[in-house]
Amino acid sequence: VQLQASGGGLVQAGGSLRLSCTASGRTFNTMGWFRQAPGTEREFVAAINWSGENTIYAEFVKGRFTISRDTAKNTVYLQMNSLEPEDTAVYYCVARHPTVLSRHKNSYNYWGQGTLVTVSS
Repeated sequence: VQLQASGGGLVQAGGSLRLSCTASGRTFNTMGWFRQAPGTEREFVAAINWSGENTIYAEFVKGRFTISRDTAKNTVYLQMNSLEPEDTAVYYCVARHPTVLSRHKNSYNYWGQGTLVTVSS
């Protein structure tokens, strides 16, 4: 099982990026994203269920980010708009089998390698 994330990069404040993560080897009921800035704890960003009907977000997202998935491609996306320098972090794709969405990193069994997002001021 592998989660391959992509789409990170350097963007100016106010700009947008779209992260993608493709799961290979099996499908998951729940997929999502965490992030970790230097010197900080890894924190929850967003999660989505299999059908895409249910989503949860961290408070700091403030309507700027949208999570979605394409089950045919076994891929989850994170559209990030109005990016701020505080969003600079390594973003990790995650997945788990239970259908209940979770904000807790210990509840996710599968982690991707991370993709770096840098937002300049």
